[in-house]
Amino acid sequence: MQNIRNIAIIAHVDHGKTTLVDKILHQAKLFRENQETGDLILDSNDLERERGITILSKNVAIRYKDTKINIIDTPGHADFGGEVERVLNMADGVLLLVDAFEGTMPQTRFVLQKALHLGLKPIVVINKVDKPNCRPDEVHEQVFELFFNLEATEDQLNFPTFYGSGKGGWMSADWKNPTTDISALLDGIVNYIPPAPVVPGTPQMMITSIDYSSYTGRIAVGRLHRGELREGMNVSLVKRDGSVVKSKIKELYSFEGLGKMKVKEVFAGDICAVFGIDDFEIGDTVADFEKPEGLVPIDVDEPTMNMIFTINNSPFFGKEGKYVTSRQIRDRLFRETEKNLAMKVLETDSADSFMVYGRGVLHLSILIETMRREGYEMQVGQPRVLIKEIDGVKCEPVETLIIDVPETFAGKAIELVSQRKGEMLIMEPKGDLLHLEFNMPSRGLTGLRNMILTATAGEAIMAHRFKAYEPWKGAIPGRLNGVLVSMELGSATAYAIDKLQDRGWFFIDPNDDIYGGQIIGENNRPDDIAINVTKGKQLTNMRASGTDSNVRIAPAIKFSLEEALEYIQEDEYVEVTPKSIRMRKILLDENDRAKKKKQLVG
Repeated sequence: MQNIRNIAIIAHVDHGKTTLVDKILHQAKLFRENQETGDLILDSNDLERERGITILSKNVAIRYKDTKINIIDTPGHADFGGEVERVLNMADGVLLLVDAFEGTMPQTRFVLQKALHLGLKPIVVINKVDKPNCRPDEVHEQVFELFFNLEATEDQLNFPTFYGSGKGGWMSADWKNPTTDISALLDGIVNYIPPAPVVPGTPQMMITSIDYSSYTGRIAVGRLHRGELREGMNVSLVKRDGSVVKSKIKELYSFEGLGKMKVKEVFAGDICAVFGIDDFEIGDTVADFEKPEGLVPIDVDEPTMNMIFTINNSPFFGKEGKYVTSRQIRDRLFRETEKNLAMKVLETDSADSFMVYGRGVLHLSILIETMRREGYEMQVGQPRVLIKEIDGVKCEPVETLIIDVPETFAGKAIELVSQRKGEMLIMEPKGDLLHLEFNMPSRGLTGLRNMILTATAGEAIMAHRFKAYEPWKGAIPGRLNGVLVSMELGSATAYAIDKLQDRGWFFIDPNDDIYGGQIIGENNRPDDIAINVTKGKQLTNMRASGTDSNVRIAPAIKFSLEEALEYIQEDEYVEVTPKSIRMRKILLDENDRAKKKKQLVG
């Protein structure tokens, strides 16, 4: 039997979780001295590396002083709360990482609440103490206060604290005495985190994650709560709805280092991967063949936002994508719901459209970005929040919004939030910044980040987390300006763009291919306007000095996927292909749009 510790690393986004895991892996000598590993070893997915955030939780295991430590790296963003909830079930303790300057942030509260609720033993790590302006002692007080407010038990309140720098590769019980490595933290994990209990009896393993191998197919990953599993053993699969399916384990794997190791048997308390079971889902239990007993399935917070996904029916349909039919899009969306617990997909009245429910714009946009990289082509509608009726009152999701901003820009930030029905709760200095906290409807957050960053010259730091459903706050003003819509299919000319620059700002460059109904710019005025940018200059055989003025065009405004989703209105779609992101009107024909407008007014 082995001595095991199961620990999850939780923190707000960007507080240094994945960097700390890198240092733990190096300390455990998983690599040769001269091996090039790069940074952020666990952020293996391209999207994670580009955005600098963890999206999928991952497991690694190290050996330290005769103890096996299973480490689970979790995402820090509230939109991926479904990932955090599902993996915390595998842990006995948590390592709460807090930035020594920023202190506790909204997502710190969100993930800690989940961990304390599950009764996990916490260790607090105050990271980045080598940063200028850091305030470790103040942050320690703040963390204690947060534990107290979240109703931690006496044992949880008595948490050990370590200080250090994940990047510098040291940890110590006192931040004024830096050490040379992170042994102090590893010793703390072995001493303070309870060993994984060995519970005798019939086997019970909750499937909390799905791994995939192109050779063997789907692999069930989870923690064995009770009993033992052996290779070739007959088992029962207890589904979430209580039905039982008989199955057999073909192969068993235990986590070792960054990979998996094939083993003959696994004992209670360890995290393992099981191959050979068919048709399983997250939340199912692998149990005894004769007397199956299911565990209580994972409970995940409900989605707060939905968005329509439909096939691409623009004039450029099928030019860039490999998968374009409604059947291919449908299969891919339903495949996503198998492993992404916080996402739901419903079919609509139209065979070509699907309603996708998620945690927030980032949660849904990561799915869209992943699909377009796989070769899918589709169109998505405006993200909408889910409205509920509670005791006969129309309610909407409300979030806690935190903005840290230089004092000179604070007035502008408060004005923008107030316009969108935000109510200020706290205003206090934090270092050289002003710390603002608001209650704000989720609807108002759509498109707010861009406006705040523009108004504060990019200096604001924003974070938000879901609070609760509260009564409807009333109408929120949408986009203030209208858009410039193309009239014709063709190629944009520099001559036409130059002559129309006084109408507004353009999202396209000369020689870009465009189609009628595509949104190509923003109007100076509140109404939409159709323009023709495919017109060339009338050439004559007369030559005179001064008639050919040089064309001077302002650079086009380019949108990221999230920005485009936040920009569009109800009558617009974002067209997403592997190579392009375009915005368009749902009705491409100008006459159809005019008729629809009349009907709405009438």
